[in-house]
Amino acid sequence: MVACLLVSCHHQKKENNLDMDNPFFSKPETPYGVPAFDRLRPEHFIPAFEEGMRQQKQEVNAITSNPQEPTFENTIEALEYSGELLNEVSAVFFNMCETNNSKEMNDIAERISPKLSAHSDDINLNEALFKRVKAVYDMRERLDLEGERLRLLEETYKGFVRGGAALPLEKQERFRAINEQLSTLTLKFGNNVLAATNAYQMVIDNKSELKGLPASLVKAASALADEKPETKGKWVFTLHNPSLMPFLQYAENREKRQEIWEAYAHRCDGDTFDNNGIIRQIVALRAERAQLLGYRTHADYVLDDCMAKTPEAVYKLLMQVWKPALRKASEEASEYRQLIRMEGGSFDLQPWDWRYYAEKVRKAKYDLSDEEIRPYFQLEHVRDGVFMLANRLYGLTFKPNKDIPVYHPDAVAYEVYDADSVIGVLYLDYFTRESKRSGAWMTEFRSQCEMEDGRPVLPVISLVFNFPHPVGDQPSLLNFDEAETFFHEFGHSLHGLLSHCHYRSLAGTNVPRDFVELPSQVMENWASHPEMMRLYARHYLTGDTIPEKLVSKIQAAATYGQGFMNTELIAASLLDMDYHTLPKVDEKLDPSAFEADQMNRYGLPSAIISRYHSQYFQHIFASASGYSAGYYSYTWSAVLDADAFELFKEKGIFNREVAASFRKNILEKGFTEDPALLYRRFRGQDPTITPLLRKRGLL
Repeated sequence: MVACLLVSCHHQKKENNLDMDNPFFSKPETPYGVPAFDRLRPEHFIPAFEEGMRQQKQEVNAITSNPQEPTFENTIEALEYSGELLNEVSAVFFNMCETNNSKEMNDIAERISPKLSAHSDDINLNEALFKRVKAVYDMRERLDLEGERLRLLEETYKGFVRGGAALPLEKQERFRAINEQLSTLTLKFGNNVLAATNAYQMVIDNKSELKGLPASLVKAASALADEKPETKGKWVFTLHNPSLMPFLQYAENREKRQEIWEAYAHRCDGDTFDNNGIIRQIVALRAERAQLLGYRTHADYVLDDCMAKTPEAVYKLLMQVWKPALRKASEEASEYRQLIRMEGGSFDLQPWDWRYYAEKVRKAKYDLSDEEIRPYFQLEHVRDGVFMLANRLYGLTFKPNKDIPVYHPDAVAYEVYDADSVIGVLYLDYFTRESKRSGAWMTEFRSQCEMEDGRPVLPVISLVFNFPHPVGDQPSLLNFDEAETFFHEFGHSLHGLLSHCHYRSLAGTNVPRDFVELPSQVMENWASHPEMMRLYARHYLTGDTIPEKLVSKIQAAATYGQGFMNTELIAASLLDMDYHTLPKVDEKLDPSAFEADQMNRYGLPSAIISRYHSQYFQHIFASASGYSAGYYSYTWSAVLDADAFELFKEKGIFNREVAASFRKNILEKGFTEDPALLYRRFRGQDPTITPLLRKRGLL
């Protein structure tokens, strides 16, 4: 839930005996009305949640007790504009749980999540409210509604039906109980993953065991070790990607690679933070809820509201990529095994070997390594690159504003200008820390929309990363995957910032999962394009533009390793679908055994694992991600993005006319129209899979 808050006033009243020192209960004296992070304390959340729920209940009661006949304005719009305070509090709290986590925040989340679930069900299952919504929906053909207003009516009605409003009363009680259980279970799953990730450290005290590691990684590991007396003078490596991945790529010590990989791959599997029982319950409850609503499986329920529509369509797409990816992965594995034998190794290729030998072969074939690339991808230069791209395509500029309060000292706030007008606020939060979950994501503290009187509400967007910290005089240097991640998440931010919709629930990224990744993934194409790299990739010491020779190497190696990349990605997508197409879940389901059976059935090589083992697959089992039966969407959207970028390549990668069409038909529209129609309007045709397979070297 994201916020669409009034920037001019908050309508809380002192007669409710509210603590007016709580920043949620007074007008935020901040630029653009952003949340008053500088005044916010954990103890403010529970009272604000409770008041937000109380206010929305009053607003809903006003709708249901209205003696006038139901109309679009007094029912559908009135409901859309309800819950202002609750939206704001929820957006701030749950975003901070992801970035500023603590035991205190977890305790609040565990306390409030069941109440929020019950509150949501109280609205969705309100018989009198649904009766009014249905009355307006049933007369839709006689109403003078079109465009976004008609879309809001249709989506509101559909939301009630999918939220259980049409269930018989005797089934609604069970529906409520399932939602409440899921809200608690998914929260606990994510907290377990974060706790398990933070709990592990691999401490090395023998310098010889660091052989092969880049100097920058060794320096960072030493700096981390020096933070605690018990590890001072040693080297500490963690399961956070900036530490883990380069260790797996470069460490010559195979035992240490295995040690850290095993810790990574077996998080939350039978340890203190075990997630196996939680997975069983989540999958079973989702299946039961879907069947209560008349769907065969949870996947059928989810996909009915997406572009894909059916599990069959998803499996068909995934298999179109899976089969050529497997062939390519087999070729890659053969190369790595041959190198192992050439070096005198007597072992078979294992998961903790794959990245190490992949890096060695890449170096041998293309004379290219991450450590050669990193000096040209200083974090600030990559940031400047995405800003420059947004300016060239859409005319946007970004200006830092230190007067805007931030939710963490690492975050930086920017005003976003379109010509001379500020159209939004963008937070950038770069570095890994223990209070932040792993990965990278875009989120909103406030969504673009218009108030009831037509006044615009500016979006407040945040991009969260887990990039390596600067160490000493050396700035944060990214490998190419990390630079590409910046472009990806920035594409999501453009979707939020350039939204031009009236209603919050239809605005920005509030679109189906298999469409939401189009604006992000299409941006990745610029990250690696030679014309773009020459503009932003500069050596962090000399300022020299990336050499043509290195650009050529990066281009030549563009499809290297795509067998591995695609098999681990598609394996995770298949695993997600396999869990969520179960019509019935055995109470003795063993996630590890289930996953192994499915991967064996698909023929996943033993040296590659699914991108996420079940026990830490946060996208599909944690509350914040919401990709259950939706992890395939990265591939579905990849078909769209590869096809879309063909038009930019044809017309010029900075072509303002093509960019204007993408902005008008995709970025501005949110979910105000059918995504397939929006794409056709931009592209002039339906997408084909050929550009994607060619881009990934799978043809």
